[in-house]
Amino acid sequence: MFRAWVLCAVFAGTAIFAPPLRAGWAGDLEWKDAMREAAKASEAGRWVEAEGLLRGAVKEAESSGQDQRRLAVSLTELGAVLYAVGRYAEAEKAYLRAAEILDKALGPDHVQRADVLTRLAGLYIMQREYREAQVLLERSLDIRERALGLDHPDVAGSLNNLCTLYNFQGDIDKAETFCRKALQIQEKVYGRHHLNVADTLSNLGNLYVAKGNVAEAEQFLKRALMIREAALGANHADVAASLSNLAAFYNSVGKAAEAEQLLRRALGIQENYWGREHPEVANSLGSLGALYMSQGKAKEARPLVERALAILERVFGPEHVRVGEMLSSLASILETEGRLVDAEAAASRSVGILEKSRGQKAPELPPALESYAALLRKLGREPEARLVEERAKAIRASGPMEKPNTSQPASTVLK
Repeated sequence: MFRAWVLCAVFAGTAIFAPPLRAGWAGDLEWKDAMREAAKASEAGRWVEAEGLLRGAVKEAESSGQDQRRLAVSLTELGAVLYAVGRYAEAEKAYLRAAEILDKALGPDHVQRADVLTRLAGLYIMQREYREAQVLLERSLDIRERALGLDHPDVAGSLNNLCTLYNFQGDIDKAETFCRKALQIQEKVYGRHHLNVADTLSNLGNLYVAKGNVAEAEQFLKRALMIREAALGANHADVAASLSNLAAFYNSVGKAAEAEQLLRRALGIQENYWGREHPEVANSLGSLGALYMSQGKAKEARPLVERALAILERVFGPEHVRVGEMLSSLASILETEGRLVDAEAAASRSVGILEKSRGQKAPELPPALESYAALLRKLGREPEARLVEERAKAIRASGPMEKPNTSQPASTVLK
């Protein structure tokens, strides 16, 4: 069972809508300079430099003890850099600490806290922790609506974020409703060609790909790409995300050559922007592998998927759900190549990770078990195959499950 294409969703930014943290507080010149230089380094993709500056800003804010909000800003921006380089556990700690500080300093309903909760939700989405993300995003939307009004662009960002989440959960109709509301607010506030409008257009385009609405999907995805290239230049990570989304569309309508060209361009941009060992690169490698598998090119697909798997294992650890998903893809390739013993080992490990991380009600589990049973049968292990099939049947008969989602989040930087 080859895992589906990776979609580069836009949590109102690259994927989540977390507007720049609100400044305007009193603070030492040294701290302000460090934050300013860190922002420049982050924008240029100089992550090591940005991290060093932000850790210095955190230390300075801790030592001064004058304004806890300044420490929260430092921690949140540090979390964003750690997120960007795939160090998700460290990013989570920074975000959680910032949220706790803002809760005490400003209260649980302050809009600044909503921004941090949103970024934390983006982190959880990247790790497939959708329930945790939903709680945070709904809380963020509630805070923003009450603090800013229903037609504020930050509210549109929250709506777009929930659109992203519902898409990943497989609730396409609900996702479309939230995206349409977000787009209406953004076009009214910003006009039709603003960068934030491109974020929502990308999400809508991805939704229409899933729904099979060909004309609308192509229209929205091309419009998003055009806006991003004009605003950011041809070599920005968000442009790569749009290229990947458009490639997924072309693949869905049988235009494999166009899809491959766009994916290779996206991969080159991401390797230059993020570095060769980043999860975003793994996503593009997986998508390119999926494209080759759809053309029956297992030999070309395998090294791409193997490299993606190595990246994901390094970033997330060997038991993470995203590792399990990529193992499933590798198992399909190995089976196609006739390497059944190796395929069985990958598939068995994939099913074990999926069951452990997502639970017995995971919608992906029954089809994964059925694919594994078919592989066991090819190996002549009929009794084991029947037992695995019975497990799949029992899960299906146990009651309603979540809607399965065939897409995988790539960029998830919520706003």
